[in-house]
Amino acid sequence: AQQPGTPLSDQEYHQFFKFLRITIQVSTACHLRELYGCKNSLVQRLDEYENHGVIPPGPICSELPGNHFFHNFCTFSLYRCITKKYFLKV
Repeated sequence: AQQPGTPLSDQEYHQFFKFLRITIQVSTACHLRELYGCKNSLVQRLDEYENHGVIPPGPICSELPGNHFFHNFCTFSLYRCITKKYFLKV
């Protein structure tokens, strides 16, 4: 265990900044979704990229307990942004 107040190791710094970069990127994608909606071409390209080239039609079932489903991928993605459950999958 590291002593409190000591700098992170090289590996710890790598993990820290990897997490930070991912969080900033996800936050930016969510901000675009909130500003422009799912019909925006950039948002659609992000959704396609996340789903191997095709935005899945609805309804969308998620890994959430309680059998949660969403009418379409856009609604599901917006839910992830609002709740900050960025890595929740369908």
